[in-house]
Amino acid sequence: MNRTISQVQRLLVGLCTLLFVGRIFLGANSALATPSIPGEYDFIFRKSNSTTVPEVDCRFYPNTKCYSPNVQHPQQVLWGDTHLHTIYSFDAGADGARLTPADSYEFAKGNEVTIDAGQPVKLSRPLDFLVVTDHSDGLGAFGDFLYNLPTDCGSDQEQVNTWHEMILAGGDEASQASSEIIASFSQGNFPLCMFPSAEEFQTFWQEIIDAAEAYNDPGNFTAVIGYEWTSLLGGNNLHRNIIYRDNGDKAKQLVPYTTDQSTNPEYLWDWMQNYEDKTGGNVLAIPHNGNLSNGLMFAEIDHNGNPLTEDYAKRRQLWEPIYEVTQIKGASETHPEISPDDDFADFEVAGWDIGNLDLSFPKPPETDPEARKKMFEHEYARPALKNGLKFEESLGANPFKFGLAGASDSHIALSAVEENSYMGKFVSEAPSAERAVEDHGGRLGWQYGASGFIGVWATENTRKALFDAMERREVYGTTGPRMKVRFFGGWDFANSDLEDMAEVGYNKGVPMGSDLPPAPPVPAIYPPPIPSPTFMVAAMKDSDSYGANLDRIQIIKGWLDAEGETHEKIYDVAWSGGRTPDTEGKVPAIENTVDTETATWDTTSGADYLETVWTDDEFDLTQRAFYYARVLQVPTPRWTDYDKAFYGDEWDAACAAAETDPELDIVCDEIPLTLQERAYTSPIWYSPATVAMESTSESTQPVENVAEEDFWDTIIQQVEKRYSTK
Repeated sequence: MNRTISQVQRLLVGLCTLLFVGRIFLGANSALATPSIPGEYDFIFRKSNSTTVPEVDCRFYPNTKCYSPNVQHPQQVLWGDTHLHTIYSFDAGADGARLTPADSYEFAKGNEVTIDAGQPVKLSRPLDFLVVTDHSDGLGAFGDFLYNLPTDCGSDQEQVNTWHEMILAGGDEASQASSEIIASFSQGNFPLCMFPSAEEFQTFWQEIIDAAEAYNDPGNFTAVIGYEWTSLLGGNNLHRNIIYRDNGDKAKQLVPYTTDQSTNPEYLWDWMQNYEDKTGGNVLAIPHNGNLSNGLMFAEIDHNGNPLTEDYAKRRQLWEPIYEVTQIKGASETHPEISPDDDFADFEVAGWDIGNLDLSFPKPPETDPEARKKMFEHEYARPALKNGLKFEESLGANPFKFGLAGASDSHIALSAVEENSYMGKFVSEAPSAERAVEDHGGRLGWQYGASGFIGVWATENTRKALFDAMERREVYGTTGPRMKVRFFGGWDFANSDLEDMAEVGYNKGVPMGSDLPPAPPVPAIYPPPIPSPTFMVAAMKDSDSYGANLDRIQIIKGWLDAEGETHEKIYDVAWSGGRTPDTEGKVPAIENTVDTETATWDTTSGADYLETVWTDDEFDLTQRAFYYARVLQVPTPRWTDYDKAFYGDEWDAACAAAETDPELDIVCDEIPLTLQERAYTSPIWYSPATVAMESTSESTQPVENVAEEDFWDTIIQQVEKRYSTK
């Protein structure tokens, strides 16, 4: 009897011992499910010129509680254009632009402006802010060239005289001169006599600053100072738009950087650092959409052909927090050849996937799909975001951690990208019955898109607040419509949180452009619950009378697996019309109701508002990932359809004539007449903790992740085995 009691006591002691050890194992196992602060570096590195640093600097620490309770979170989205050219840009002026930055601001504020053809124009709705970004190379020199032809051009004089005559002739000749000037600059043989002197350059820069200062009205309309650095490597586009947080007193202290000094983006970053050191100000760069870079915009080597380094990655993330994903020269989110499972990847890519900016270097032919895919992988946003996860894994820093924005890149001094009143990229592309089928610089007119704008979630309409929102990547791009989109990431959002989305989103999670916060502590129970991130997203249609309803909201996920391979998946998370997803979760296409003869559509199709809380049920806590939302409108008329409906028989006749032109490759029935406008939010990133579990004894090995009943069977078997009296 005593022996039996002793055996029971020993069994209970052993059971308790193993339960204690098992708890340690489970605790160690649970640690795998508890990530540290996201990323091996959890903030954008502080800029060295800061003289005073607040206790919490919201510009550099997007994961901290920047908005509550001490700092008001953004309650409004502000709309603007961060990429616009005037007569101060040589290519715009050569093609016929005569409007100035002052005209650009007047138009953006909703005032009437008379364009070069003598017609009065007015924006349907004012913008909240505008950045005039004239090219720094040749800044302001066109006016002198036009009215005071240079005569000291040496061997280039004949060419300069010819261009001058063509520009004075106007029309097609001026357009041709503009194309030749762009090509000349692209290939590095632009006549030096056409550039301004150092004194003239300073004067023109001051004039641009003066215009911005005159029109800046904090709280009502913000005129942001900026310029475009125009790096072209043999026609491969690496442009960056430089955005100032500052007023003119600082911006005037250093003239803009030019490619005459260097075409290397790293030297541009050096200039930006020098500007901040000298003035105490702040600047950032927005890369031009990369579809014309021929794989250089997001290359895996630097400008000198060397592998990317940790320092490069940190500097690029610091200076280039957002990226231009859509504009008149097409969309650069993704391409159907690199995202074959994305039903909406074939959007505004035609014509922009054939070669670089001046078509001096074609893309690989369709007969070599692997070469094309490799090039596209390094010039579109989604594959760049995926490759960024690889670099973060190998370098400890992510060079391609950027938010998504839209802009126009208009060269007519007007931010006019409405489909029903699209005015073209250049003056020569103004509305006409023929413009859709004309050759515009080697691409067909219809291949240009009426796009886009940037939406900024800012605390107020000022230079500082707009800049800070861009720097923390709380922005999104649209192809033109001003739909309102919110996107938050966290670990425990519920459907009830949608009732107070903004307040709850900031308090329980993070907004677009941020890293996911640490996961909540995992209870020491078995089996341990594996956390999955939740995302709260909502979209409201454009309130304009032309604003179309919404088709769906999608969340695009990219991730890096254990073998170092990247993947992507598109999830339909909210949609209109009661459609039923198929077995793969895809929602069927919404009906296209556009009448292309009249450029009208069924305005009852779709939804005014969509919202949801979505959980990533396929989440793997060991894998780096990013998520961004894409919002699609119902199909509506494209600008080509508005032209067709307006010009009628003239449009048909021009198209038919173009089909017979042996120099043009046009099939009229293949010109797209409808589109689904869209918005792209900045991503939210997840980075796992690295948990190393080193053991030297059997007792410290974690218990395998088995079913609960199997776990207890294992415990009892081990107790019986260890304390058996047999």
